[in-house]
Amino acid sequence: MGEYVLEMKEISKVFPGVKALDHVTLKVRPGSVHALMGENGAGKSTLMKCLFGIYREDGGEIILDGKKVNIANSKMALELGVSMIHQELHPISYRPVMENIWLGRFPMKWFAVDHKEMYRKTKELFAKIDLDINPSALAGTLSASQLQLVEIAKAVSYDSKIIIMDEPTSSLTDNEVAHLFRIIRQLKSEGRAIIYISHKMEEILKISDEVTIMRDGQWVGTWPSSELTTDLIISRMVGRDLTNRFPPKNYETSTEPILEVKDLSASNPRSFRNVSFQLFKGEILGIGGLVGAQRTELVEALFGLRGIASGQILVHGKEYLAKSVADAKKNKIGLLTEERRATGIFPQLSITDNTVIASQSNFAKGGVLDDKLRKKRATEENKKLNTKTPTMETLIQDLSGGNQQKVLLARWLLTEPEILILDEPTRGIDVGAKYEIYTIMQQLASQGKAIIMISSEMPELLGMSDRIMVMSDGKVAGILQKEEASQTEVMRLATLYL
Repeated sequence: MGEYVLEMKEISKVFPGVKALDHVTLKVRPGSVHALMGENGAGKSTLMKCLFGIYREDGGEIILDGKKVNIANSKMALELGVSMIHQELHPISYRPVMENIWLGRFPMKWFAVDHKEMYRKTKELFAKIDLDINPSALAGTLSASQLQLVEIAKAVSYDSKIIIMDEPTSSLTDNEVAHLFRIIRQLKSEGRAIIYISHKMEEILKISDEVTIMRDGQWVGTWPSSELTTDLIISRMVGRDLTNRFPPKNYETSTEPILEVKDLSASNPRSFRNVSFQLFKGEILGIGGLVGAQRTELVEALFGLRGIASGQILVHGKEYLAKSVADAKKNKIGLLTEERRATGIFPQLSITDNTVIASQSNFAKGGVLDDKLRKKRATEENKKLNTKTPTMETLIQDLSGGNQQKVLLARWLLTEPEILILDEPTRGIDVGAKYEIYTIMQQLASQGKAIIMISSEMPELLGMSDRIMVMSDGKVAGILQKEEASQTEVMRLATLYL
């Protein structure tokens, strides 16, 4: 084997009206983790889809173990020793985990599937990577993070020389990320190469040996990760220095409370309890805490999606009974959900449809929808947010993560909310798009809208919040003013009741 297990040379790929890849080169060494970075739309996933046989490149060549190959489809890629863990997980939920792993290559006994052998092989595979999941459990009963780890096990089961991991930690807890990193180190020690795509800078610098950065479909450069810092990666990704990762605040927060929560407890006894806080007009209130702190559950209850056992919610001093989403909308509350793809977008609908869906009744005249007005308002709102899209009829699933998030923001802004709840607003979004979302948030707050922002990213929490409410085990552990908030203090409070 030569110096590189994989060489992708001068790869080009053109879609109608878009040059997705423009003479991109990627060289990966065996037994190494090679990070692939760039903003959304930089061409990372397209390049990997060419390697995995989902797309055929229009130019350039792929060399595996010193031999030029033409990868016509994913089956061929797997046979050549290339496997891929996709960002979007599509398990067959009503079938057992083990069948999901060995699909298309079931062990056979005579003319029947040998389930006993399949169970044994799955157990052996899970033991190898220290995964405690029942092979017979239905895939649909697993959490998103467990499914992600099963996907990783499946990639390992192909005995691949190259494993592509596209945003593998997007739904993993800190403990599961540590587990994944142990698996990656084990794979490295066996001489396998990992191509690792992620937006998480700290992760990249921790786990990778080399980093290739792409911008606008082109190769920017490859560096040893030991020579890089977060700021260097950002400036090379966006082509400019981002000295300020957060827009400056140039307005005053009001002292007028718009929302008051008093001693609120969930109907589920294992969820949040005795939560009290105020939200002021023009304020960005950050909510911090570890996984399981019940932050999402709290805001979903405020939005009428979860049951409340006791306590009181006041909007403008008047009691608000959060019984349904209709109640929330009536009280001018909007919610951008944590899982954009699962509970936010309608992937098969257009940008227009996705934008107006929460305010559809405003566009009905005598029971008939005014399509012209729908399109006009959707266009106006997305224009204000600088949503990049070929047309308003483009399916939302075809947009980058950052632009999908802007469409969802436009959806709630059309309902004219006074309180906007943003749950992990920049998850899975690149640095440039993050800055745009932050700027939009600042603009909304300067107009007097009150924002609740849940974030698991410490820099975002500290950089964007006027105050930070930290939750621990379903309770409020403390509320910090911006000037007294620090990473250490937030973490201290987040672990207070654990």
